[in-house]
Amino acid sequence: MIRIGPAGWSYDDWWGRVYPHPAPRGFDPLEYLARYFDTIEINSSFYRPPTTAMTRRWVARVGENPRFKFTAKLYRKFTHERTPTPEDEASFKRGMEPLVEAGKLGAVLLQFPWSFKNTPDAREYISELVRRFAEYPLVVEVRHASWNVESVYEFFREHNVGFCNIDQPVFRRSLGPTRRVTAPVGYVRLHGRNYDNWFSESATAAARYDYLYSHEELKPWIENIRAIAQTAADVYVITNNHYQGKGVVNALELKADIEGTAVPVPEPLIRAYPRLESLALTTDFSR
Repeated sequence: MIRIGPAGWSYDDWWGRVYPHPAPRGFDPLEYLARYFDTIEINSSFYRPPTTAMTRRWVARVGENPRFKFTAKLYRKFTHERTPTPEDEASFKRGMEPLVEAGKLGAVLLQFPWSFKNTPDAREYISELVRRFAEYPLVVEVRHASWNVESVYEFFREHNVGFCNIDQPVFRRSLGPTRRVTAPVGYVRLHGRNYDNWFSESATAAARYDYLYSHEELKPWIENIRAIAQTAADVYVITNNHYQGKGVVNALELKADIEGTAVPVPEPLIRAYPRLESLALTTDFSR
């Protein structure tokens, strides 16, 4: 099973591009996206653990798509600040319970920044997180090239932890594209290639992920995804270049190529990005 979808669903700049504007009465962005995609990466869990009430509602809102599974980013206190408390762990796990019980949690992503380099302390820290969150299908994302060594992949294989294959602006010590599979879950994240803003301290998150992949740039990833699917039982492909819905555009293009057929495309997105006309079915799920 290859599931393709965007990172997050709550962005103001998606109205009128991904979502209809003005929205019809009762319009639900998450329910809407679940009609086009079989996965969405929960982005908000990086900033704060979701409550059980929130995740129960999310399960209900994607209920019309039986193939749908979420992935969730681990709370940033574990990965970026690295100052978690026992309550942080308990709170995150409580929030995941409704997703697990409904069979809607595909993976928990441990996403680390470029500054997190391969050192003995860093390896020990990952080992500790893997132990603490062992009840979930885990995937680790690292961005520094120092992690690209066989001993790291062997550790992931031994502990049944997935390796996140990423596309990012490649500087001297940045991890380049890979097609690694170290667990039953295969994972791909496309961040865009905005070199100007990637390491800019003044750039907003929107500016950092403001990038639309061309068809030519996606072709190698289509090959990588197919190769990953030859080994992994479940593959998640997440487009994180979210600015102005560009990740949704690229997710639909990847889906059409992987499935080898036209796919439903939101009508507002076709108007904003006419290049989608060539792969779009006429079905409109916006109503």
